[in-house]
Amino acid sequence: MDTLSTTPPPDYGKIPQVMFSWIDFTLFAVMLGLSALIGIYYGFCSSKQDTANEYLLGGKTMKVFPVAMSLIASHTSGIALLSVPADIYKFGATYWWICVAITINSIISAYVFMPVFMKLQLTSTYEYLSIRFDNKIRTLASFLVVLSTFLYNPIVIYVPALAFAQATGTHLYVITPIVCVICIFYTTIGGLKAVVWTDTLQTMAIAGSMAAVFYLGISSVGGLTHLWEKSVEGHRLDDFLDFSIDLTKRDSVWALVIGSAAHWLCNFAVSQSSIQRFLAVPSITHARQAVLIFCIGIVIVKTVSTITGLIIYAKYADCDLVLTNQISKHDQILPYYVMDVAGHIPGLPGLFIAGVFSAGLSTLSTTLNTLSAIIYCDFLSPFLPADITEKQTSNILKIIVVITGTICTLLVFAVEHMGGVLPLVLTFAGITGGPLLGLFCLGMLFPKANAKGALFGGVGSLLFCSCMVIGNKYYEKMGMLQDFSKPLSTEGCEFYVNTTLPNNTVSVEEKPFVLFRISFWYYTIVGTVVTILVGLVVSWFTNKDDPPVHPDLISPVVRRWMTNEKQRAPPDYFSVERALEMVTYNSKENETIVKER
Repeated sequence: MDTLSTTPPPDYGKIPQVMFSWIDFTLFAVMLGLSALIGIYYGFCSSKQDTANEYLLGGKTMKVFPVAMSLIASHTSGIALLSVPADIYKFGATYWWICVAITINSIISAYVFMPVFMKLQLTSTYEYLSIRFDNKIRTLASFLVVLSTFLYNPIVIYVPALAFAQATGTHLYVITPIVCVICIFYTTIGGLKAVVWTDTLQTMAIAGSMAAVFYLGISSVGGLTHLWEKSVEGHRLDDFLDFSIDLTKRDSVWALVIGSAAHWLCNFAVSQSSIQRFLAVPSITHARQAVLIFCIGIVIVKTVSTITGLIIYAKYADCDLVLTNQISKHDQILPYYVMDVAGHIPGLPGLFIAGVFSAGLSTLSTTLNTLSAIIYCDFLSPFLPADITEKQTSNILKIIVVITGTICTLLVFAVEHMGGVLPLVLTFAGITGGPLLGLFCLGMLFPKANAKGALFGGVGSLLFCSCMVIGNKYYEKMGMLQDFSKPLSTEGCEFYVNTTLPNNTVSVEEKPFVLFRISFWYYTIVGTVVTILVGLVVSWFTNKDDPPVHPDLISPVVRRWMTNEKQRAPPDYFSVERALEMVTYNSKENETIVKER
C-alpha cells in the first residue's frame, strides 16, 4: 500500500470540478430519453410482449447486428471502462493478452457449447444441467448466479452514478433512483427487444466517448512515439512478453491467455445472458455471426482501454496522482484524466459520462432480463399450475424485473458505505466461476460423467476455491503477499512532495503456502479442473447403472467420436421433446420442430 509522509502536500491539483454545461446535460438526457422511448415502442407500439418466447427471446426474429452490439455492451460495464486503464497504469500492459483469450473463448463458444444450447432451445442455460444431470445441480448453479448478480449489479450502477454526481454536483441519492427506474421501465415493458436495441444505442455512446478520450489523450502526450518511450522508461511494457509459468505472478502471458480464457468461457459461453441472445436470432449461423462481431468489438474495446492506460501513465508518469493526494485511489484516475484534458470542450464530459453510464445501464438491463428468466424457470415454474397462460407468464416475468431491479437500486445505497463490496464480488466470482464452468464441461464433453460425479465435483471445487480465495485475501490483508505494481514517481511535480514509495518485496520467510499466492487470473481454470477431475473419478466408481446419454446433450466436437453404439441412447430413451417438456413453455416453432422429429 502506498505510504505518505506525515507532511501533507500543498493544496494543489485537486480533481478538476468541471461542471456540466447545458450541452452535457442535453446529451445525457437524450441518452436516457431514447432508452425509455425504445422500451415504450416495443412495449406498446410494436408487436405485443405477451408471450414468454417474445419477451425473453424477442420472438427469435432479432437481427445479427443489434444482438452483437448487445453482447458487446453487456460485457463492457462502467467498472471495466474505469478500472482497466487504471490497472494498466499501475501494473503494465500485459493485460492486452486478454484479447487472445477472448478470441479463443469466441471460437470455443461457437463450436463447442453453442450447438448444444441451440439444438435444445432452452430458455435457461441451467435447465441443461437438470436434463443432463438432475435438479440439484441446476438449482445450485442458478442460486449461485442469482446471488452473484445481486452483489454485482449495485456496483455496476454505483460507479457511473458516482462519476455523474461528481461532474454535476447532483446528489448520488437523486440520480441513482432516476436512472434505475428508467432502466427497469424499458426492460420491464420492452423485454429482450428493448434491451437489445437500447444496448445497441448505448454501445454507440460507449464507442464515441472512448474514441474522443483516445484521440485527446494521444495529442496530450505528444504522439505515439513519446507514448512508447514513456511506457518503456516506466517499465509498463517489461512483462508484455513474459511467458513465465509461475502461477503466483500476478500478470503474465499465460495468466491472461489461459486464466482469463476460462473466466470468459464462464461469463460468455455458458452465460444465461449470452445464450438468451443467441436464441433470439433465427439460426446457429446467425448466432455465430453475432459471436464474430462480438469478438472483434470486444478486442477493439480492450485494445483501446490498454492504450488509454498507457496514455494516462505517460501524462502522469512523473507526478503520481495518488502519492500527491490529488486522488484517493487509482480507480479514480480516468475521470480525473478526462476532466483534465477534455473539460474545456463543451459536450465531451457529458459524452464521456453518458458512455460510462450507458455501459452500466446495458449491463444492468441485461442482468435484469436474465434474472427474470432464471428465477422464473428455475425457482418459480415448479410451483405454478400447469395450465398457466402465456400472458400470465409474461406478466410474472415483468413483475420479477421490477422486484429485482428495486432490490438492486436499494443495494446501491449500501454499496456507498461498504468499501469492501467490490473485492467481495470479485472474490465470489472467483469462487463460483470454476465450478459452474466445470459442470457444463462435464455435461457436454464427458459422456461418462453422471449426476453424482457432477455433485461431488461441483461442491468439492466450490470448497477448494473458497479456501484458496479466502486464504489469499487473509494473507493480503496481513501484508504478506507481494505487490506487483510498477514504479511510481513524484519527481516531476510542480511542488515539493516528500513521499516514501511502496516497498513491494516480501522476504522468503513471510511467504505463505503457494496455494494462497496463485494469481486471481487462474481461479476459474483451477476450479474448472478440480470439478472435472473429481467429477470423472466419482462418475467412474458410480456409473455402472447409469442409462446412456442422448447425443443431443453432448457437444458435437465430442459426439463425432462416440462411435460405440452403447454410448448412444435408443430412440425411445430420450428426445428433445422430453427436454422441452421440462420447460414451462415452448414456442409454436419449437413445438413444430419437435413433432417433426
